[in-house]
Amino acid sequence: LCWDKRRMDCFVKMLVALMMIQTVNLQKLACALFGEAKIDSNYRRLQRFFSQFRLDYNQVAKMIISLFKLNQGAHYLILDRTNWQWGKRNINILFLCVAYKKIAIPIFWLVLNKKGNSSTRERIALIQRFIDVFGKNNIAGLLGDREFIGKKWFQYLKDSDLSFYFRVKKNADTNNKHGKSIEVGWLFYNLPLQQARLIHGTKRIYGHSLFVTGMRIEDDYLIIVTNKKPEQDEAIKIYAIRWEIETLFGCLKSKGFNFEDTHITHRDRIKKLIALLAISFCWAHLTGQWRHQHQKTIRLKKHGRPQSSLFRYGLDWIMSGLIQRGQKLREIARVFTEMIAKPLLAARREALL
Repeated sequence: LCWDKRRMDCFVKMLVALMMIQTVNLQKLACALFGEAKIDSNYRRLQRFFSQFRLDYNQVAKMIISLFKLNQGAHYLILDRTNWQWGKRNINILFLCVAYKKIAIPIFWLVLNKKGNSSTRERIALIQRFIDVFGKNNIAGLLGDREFIGKKWFQYLKDSDLSFYFRVKKNADTNNKHGKSIEVGWLFYNLPLQQARLIHGTKRIYGHSLFVTGMRIEDDYLIIVTNKKPEQDEAIKIYAIRWEIETLFGCLKSKGFNFEDTHITHRDRIKKLIALLAISFCWAHLTGQWRHQHQKTIRLKKHGRPQSSLFRYGLDWIMSGLIQRGQKLREIARVFTEMIAKPLLAARREALL
């Protein structure tokens, strides 16, 4: 990350403390920082880190991409937003993630200065940043929920030659085979539950000719539009990858680091806090992946689902080792070196050559 020793020392101590107590509340993190400094001194040090230190988020993104070797081939990108309220302040964050083995890896994020949906300009800023840093060839397609729709937005993606798969509302305007204006949901009104239908040809939706696939789900419809001609239910299967980001949000919040415990409301400081969370998440997930492959396979329950996620599997092992210290701590250091440090150094040497 090319940081000076003092900043790196503070960041590593935060990383370790976060693994141990699993909350982003600075008061509690200050109590868990290892070293001889007093709690008040630790707390002020954390405050200075988030208020004064300037992060290069492109460098953080490159490190995360290298950790998972995501620069080898094209991957689907997922756009989604998470928000909550602290007092009278709205914390509203737009994430751009890479889909990877049933999980979403956070790459870039934007802390919005408002509540509610993101704008076309804000979405374009994230996508363009990914393209500028990693190139368009690493994008297999873009996935998003019903929030991510609009004529100008779709035009940008088409002009950029990017494939997309977005869910639209059932009352979105389109046309039937006679050219009459109807709600897009009417194209699927007689479908049995859980059965997909691909509409022949394209339909005019939000000012663009798009392919439409739909499925009836209980009292609603799952309707996907794309600019790339799909097979029968291909668009729905690709869109289903979007749910991986919900798993990520769970890891960052109640199932992992309790992101919503933060009392930080300043946008720039929240953005730095997410960098800490993103790297912590990657460390825990990769550790769980290593344990599953080299130590003990995660047991499947009777209904066929794993007993634990890779993230939780890794996080629990790291936390246990940090608390026990001694031999466990040496084992964590060895695994970290083999799994993360050596591959990153090799990638850096290759880039320099």
